[in-house]
Amino acid sequence: MTRRETLIARSIVYAILTAKDDGRPARKPSLLRRALRLFHIYWLSFRLVREDLFSLLRGVWMINEDSYKASFNVRKQMDKKNKGLILIPMGDMGYSGSTFFRTHDNAYVVKSIPRHFEHDFFKNELLIPYADHMRVNRSSLLVRITNFLESTHKTIGTLLGLAPDHHIVMENILYGQDQVPNSKWESWDLKPISYFFPERDIAGGALASDATKSKLADEFKDKIRLSEAQATEFHRQIENDTLLLAKRNAVDYSLFLVRISAPDAPAVEPELLIQLEETGDESTPSVQPPFTPPNPPSWRTGVVSSDGREIYRASILDFFWAKHTVHAKAMTTLVRGYNLIDDQGPMSITTDSEEYRSRFLDMCKGLVEVHA
Repeated sequence: MTRRETLIARSIVYAILTAKDDGRPARKPSLLRRALRLFHIYWLSFRLVREDLFSLLRGVWMINEDSYKASFNVRKQMDKKNKGLILIPMGDMGYSGSTFFRTHDNAYVVKSIPRHFEHDFFKNELLIPYADHMRVNRSSLLVRITNFLESTHKTIGTLLGLAPDHHIVMENILYGQDQVPNSKWESWDLKPISYFFPERDIAGGALASDATKSKLADEFKDKIRLSEAQATEFHRQIENDTLLLAKRNAVDYSLFLVRISAPDAPAVEPELLIQLEETGDESTPSVQPPFTPPNPPSWRTGVVSSDGREIYRASILDFFWAKHTVHAKAMTTLVRGYNLIDDQGPMSITTDSEEYRSRFLDMCKGLVEVHA
């Protein structure tokens, strides 16, 4: 873990563990300290944006506050492999330039949102509709975001782009993967692949490196085997969630799909994933082998395939790109100019929200194979 990662992780954890009820930092720095922090490179002071709203959502999802903070408390989560680390870095995971960390118990992922047009859209336009939607749709596939952090000040690090000044904390649907050594868990980050991807489509991809092309959306070359009732509910919920995103002009979101071989599923489901269903029953017992997802089953806790051989989890991620932002409009103009020379059609970030939703829904329907 680099010094940069260590300081970024420590500043995130400090904010989550010590912030006041209104989300502000616990201590107000002196005038001298406020002047000197301009010269910080990686360490930032964060506030928890709309902590009142996220605290309410955590309550709706039945996330115990003490357990939530314990996930970020290194003294309670240390292990032999990662002893002393505040958060565990997850490496380069895409084009956005984001940093990714996970908590020691693997329950949460922290992702930076470094691009202004993305975090500004989420904070000012999507946050309240998202919260309202999640409050009334317990089975939503939109990823559960539990905190949103923003820097309280500018520093040399933020001005030079060396330290991200906005982060989200979200639930990790890969929770439990480390409970069974050598278990077979597979995951895909899926988007409609029929769009124009310059890295793939210009000169047949010859101008882009394999490392660059590996960051493009995955392709799932199998089927999700579901009963008719499961398939109907899956499609209904995807339509409901994407309707919200389309109304807010969001595009380029993805479906994160996890497939687990049934014998390799975790023997004990985490409190985070058990105590959140519509039953509201916090006394739900731990799940023992053979694995059966808690009732009612959900795409967050695990849906058993129609043949009983696999378990699926899924969530919708990365819904921060809005078509009406200045950056998106500039990209649209650029792609339209290229299409005058070589007509490749729109990119997933330059199409309109309804058209993206239509292709996304078609992709999701194409993933499913219905069995009696």
